[in-house]
Order: sequence, then structure tokens, then C-alpha cells
Amino acid sequence: MPHLSRQEVDRVRKVKSKQNEDTILRKENVVGLGIGIKMKNGKPTDKPALITYVTKKEPLKNLKDEDVVPEVIEGVDTDVIEIGIPTIENGGKADTMRTLPSNELSSRVRPVKGGWSVGHPDITAGTAGAIVFNRDESSQVKYYILSNNHVLANSNRASIGDPIIQPGSVDGGKGPEDQVATLSRFIPIDLTPDVRLEDHDNVVDAAIAEGSIQELDREVYWSGYVKGWIPKESVEVGTRIKKTGRTTGYTTGEILAVDATLDINFGNNQVARFHDQILTSNISEGGDSGSLVTDSENRAVGLLFAGSPQVTILNHIENVKNLLNIDFM
Repeated sequence: MPHLSRQEVDRVRKVKSKQNEDTILRKENVVGLGIGIKMKNGKPTDKPALITYVTKKEPLKNLKDEDVVPEVIEGVDTDVIEIGIPTIENGGKADTMRTLPSNELSSRVRPVKGGWSVGHPDITAGTAGAIVFNRDESSQVKYYILSNNHVLANSNRASIGDPIIQPGSVDGGKGPEDQVATLSRFIPIDLTPDVRLEDHDNVVDAAIAEGSIQELDREVYWSGYVKGWIPKESVEVGTRIKKTGRTTGYTTGEILAVDATLDINFGNNQVARFHDQILTSNISEGGDSGSLVTDSENRAVGLLFAGSPQVTILNHIENVKNLLNIDFM
């Protein structure tokens, strides 16, 4: 995949205005909008484009006039890419879990490393992304498991102080013997029907749970130690990335789009619109939510939280760090 320069991204970003974004997101089957590279005959070109993501790509003859995406908007090429329905990637129902004894990181492990099964007792399972620490001026350093709100805080339903178990409940974890941390902070998620989709201000699905240094290890299994992070403005389309997660283990891919706005299915007839997201090639399945995604130099890029059969979706790690007030060891 070719890389996009910062200048190319900025040019498309000017066209991805609130007005244009709202107009496109109202079209039939549209679930997202991002900045990436235009595809032709299934292969990437070298042209930056404003990309519309749809659940299913339909022939033009089947679309109403108001649902057609113009080929060019304000001098910028567009593209339409089918990605299915983006959904949070927790474990799902226990009886539909994929069984891969050779790859699933679903065992009880101590100390806990990034990549292994973890979760609130009321969910099935997600992934411990990495071990992080508080970034405030307190002299007392505290250590946390980083993952998603929907993994550690049960999509806003949990209370601060709730137990976090490893492995997750679908993998046999039970309290109190498998408790490894307590929920410390989470960023609330705007969800329908409580908040109108157009009014959502979500940028992260993130939470942390405090544990003991005796039971937490800052290494990410199979990937290594995190060596810093990449600021948002330096995250580029075409960058090679990797992650370790509970269900699919160690996988690699590349960044397909940045500055994406996407409507994510949270189940129970709830949808959340997220802004400023990263889209990558598909590197995940249900249960991988919470995985930390890094580049080839082990610099943190994003926090995995959703996906579809075609793509994986990440929060920018800069947004996660700033909102949770954390840093990597």
C-alpha cells in the first residue's frame, strides 16, 4: 500500500467537513467516512481519496439519486468500499466462540502480559492491551491494564472498583480467585438511543484497571516491549502494523485510512458514532478488542476496539493516553 503524505491527508481533510460528512453519512448503507487511497480494479492507486464505507456496495442502477456518492467532491477523488457492519470485538456468546487451542490466548497467566484474555465478569472476554502507568505528578506510581470500555467497564454499565478477571469469563475466569485488577477509569461512550447519533462525540473506547506490579508484566506477548508511541499527525496510511490478541494471536497488517468517522454496532440495538479513527486491514476477530496495535518498531499506534470481516478499527493511541492520563513504561 502506498503511503500518503501529511500534505495529501490535509488536502482531503479540508473536504471532509462536518457538512460533507453529515451528508454522506445519511446515505443508504453508509457506515463511515475516512481518508485513504483510491482503489481501482481491487488494487491501490497513488491517489488520495475521501473514502465512503458501506455495509454492501450496490450497482449505481440500484441506488436512489440522493444515495449516490459523487466521484469528485470539491476537487478530491472519492471511493466507495464495502466493509460490512463494524462491530465491537468482544467475545460474543460463549456458544459461538471460535476454538483455536493453538492460537487463542485464553489461559490463566501470571504475571499478565498484553495480548491475553481479560474482562469484566459480566462480559465474555476481551484482550489486555498493555500494562501502563499513571502520568500525574503523584509520587506513588500505579500500574494498570489498558483495554476497552466495553471489555473492562461493560459498555458504561460497570462501576469503579469492580473486579477484573484474567482470563475472561468465557475462558473460565471466575472471581475472586482469578481477579487480577479493579476498574479504575473509563471514558463514557455516547450510545443510541440515549444520545442522537449526530450528537455523538466519541473518540475512544478505553478503560484501565489497577493491579499489582507483582502480577503485571509490561511485555506484550510475542510482540515485545512498547517503545514509545506515534502522535496522530505522524500516523500514515500504508504503515505496517502488528498486534497480539486473545482470539487471533499475533497478526500483522497495514493502515488503510485515517481520520475516519464510523458507526459501530454495540449490540442490544445500540450504535455509537466514533470520530478520528484508524482503519487497518483485517487483523482481528471477536475477543481481540483491547489489543494494543504497534508499528514494526514497537511504537504504539492505536487501541483495537471494533472491526468487520474486511477491516479492523483503532482509536488513536494519543487520544487514549490523553483522556486516561496514562503512559507506557
